[in-house]
Amino acid sequence: MDKKNTYYITTPIYYPSGNMHIGHSYTTVAADTEARYRRLKGQDVMFLTGTDEHGQKIQRKAQEKGVTPKAYVDEIVANTKELWKILDISNDKFIRTTDDFHVKAVQKIFKQLYDQGDIYKSEYEGLYCTPCESFWTETQLVDGKCPDCGRPVEKTKEESYFFRLSKYQDRLIEYIESHPDFIQPTSRKNEMLNNFLRPGLSDLCVSRTTFDWGIPVTFDDKHVVYVWVDALSNYISALGYGSEDDSYFKKYWPAQVHLVGKEIVRFHTIIWPAILMALDLPLPEQVYGHGWLLIDGGKMSKSKGNVVDPRVLCAKYGSDAIRYFLLREVPFGADGSFTNEALINRINADLANDLGNLVSRSVSMQLKYFGGVQPADYTVTDLEAEIHDLFKEIFTKAEENLNALQFPTALTEIWKGVSRLNKYIDETAPWVLAKEIETNEESRKRLAGVMYTLLEGIRIISILIEPFMPRTPEKIWAQIGLSGKSDLTAWEQANVWGLYPVGTTVEKGEALFPRIDMKTEMEALEKLEAEMKKAAAPKEEAQEPDNLITIEDFAKVQMKVAQVLAAEKVEGADKLLKLQLDLGGETRQVVSGIAKQYSPEDMIGKKVVLITNLKPAKLRGIESQGMILAATKGKKLTLVTIDGDIPAGAEIS
Repeated sequence: MDKKNTYYITTPIYYPSGNMHIGHSYTTVAADTEARYRRLKGQDVMFLTGTDEHGQKIQRKAQEKGVTPKAYVDEIVANTKELWKILDISNDKFIRTTDDFHVKAVQKIFKQLYDQGDIYKSEYEGLYCTPCESFWTETQLVDGKCPDCGRPVEKTKEESYFFRLSKYQDRLIEYIESHPDFIQPTSRKNEMLNNFLRPGLSDLCVSRTTFDWGIPVTFDDKHVVYVWVDALSNYISALGYGSEDDSYFKKYWPAQVHLVGKEIVRFHTIIWPAILMALDLPLPEQVYGHGWLLIDGGKMSKSKGNVVDPRVLCAKYGSDAIRYFLLREVPFGADGSFTNEALINRINADLANDLGNLVSRSVSMQLKYFGGVQPADYTVTDLEAEIHDLFKEIFTKAEENLNALQFPTALTEIWKGVSRLNKYIDETAPWVLAKEIETNEESRKRLAGVMYTLLEGIRIISILIEPFMPRTPEKIWAQIGLSGKSDLTAWEQANVWGLYPVGTTVEKGEALFPRIDMKTEMEALEKLEAEMKKAAAPKEEAQEPDNLITIEDFAKVQMKVAQVLAAEKVEGADKLLKLQLDLGGETRQVVSGIAKQYSPEDMIGKKVVLITNLKPAKLRGIESQGMILAATKGKKLTLVTIDGDIPAGAEIS
């Protein structure tokens, strides 16, 4: 199998969250951009994403909502898939760790590792962070809390299976040191080596018994597979590993890159490679741990109107604008902040003023000066040759940076072309040349050459932005007359200057990115944010009914088991029975309205619950010394009775 033309890229599978913010989209948009780029280059791409649905935290969330874990994740997974459509994510596969094929593959992997001695049974006692599904030692904690999320950890003691992670320590160190590109950026590699591997690895707890929402261990059904072994295995189970049809696995594995957030680099560069080594499988070529797009809690700008729901943002500004911001704003690998103010500034400056204005001005001038049709007879100068050379350089650098997953730098290079063409308009002043075209043939040719340079430059830019902003190129092609001409808009044609066909007709269209008034928009976003927070806030508790009692009130009620010694109907009353009750040495007389449901004969010998300290009352002139309990629904009435050997007179508390 020729793997040179295949490209397998993955994102981590996501814990299903009902409150996805723009930061959750960061990794997936980046991976989608790389996948689109590779496809445009003609590579056979497999792009995998999905959801990680097992574990204690999901089981607890489901219990809080009063639903099963599967029902809880089903709804959220549907929302996740819908979000990926909104953001134009082009994944080839979407895996759920509840998929049957994945469950079987994980069970097979676990059993193989156990059979070959890489997994053994022991007892775990230590510290566990439920939100991160991570085990920690005392020395790894920060201020006594989880070093990843900063939340409290729980002391856990349970029978567990362990993976011999320590066995692979030296082999992992040797591999990472001899493959310098395996962990990127370099800072992540140094962190893994110095903070985890060189200090020494402990064996890894790989099963749990204190909850049951997970993949059962086939040979010991008290245990479920630890969520990180379960989740990490998706990268090969999605390709059919361990199934009857593993053709995708043979075709695409090993992956070219696992794209992950920096908080889970440890799992992907230590635990996952060790498991692969134990399975005698090749390791992925690279794990790239990018930084965080920080949102709340003092970690970002405190500007108002901070709406972070990607669905809302895409509806307001378009998915391409959101994708552009995510990929341009922050150096890939470093942390950055998201604010609506920064987003609007990017849209106005880069997309509306630079790219949108360039296309609009160029099309308008072509329509005004040449009726929208590119003349065949035009002249160029050294200035156009310089722009031609610049665009050749831009293509080369854009590819270099995309190959290295440096998305912001690639966009910076592409925008050099956008800026240069805008400056070129000012340098050549087409409106001045246009005044002379009726009387001066050289001016007409010169103006035609300027228009050709602008439209050809726009053609190349529209191709180069396609991986980042998949919707915008088609809008540009419609305006510059290249819709449906895939031979002129294919990726490799961005490296060839001079392909824009003479005689092509342009057509004015809507603004690609309308300029946004910052003051008005921020006020609108502030109002929207307040509405969203109000909608998400817990509803005020309903006013307490007046008939509620306190525990002190309830403690005053005295109840005992009473056995019916005798029963008879009350004369002249269809509903009443007179009962003689044994309270263990004391006999009470009680009148009860149960005659339509129970005959006197039915009652003899029954053990009922009697409220013994109720003030006596007279019914039809007969004293009743208490009340027996019954449940009613509509016209149906059923006595509360006592089963078993509880004696008459026993107190109920």
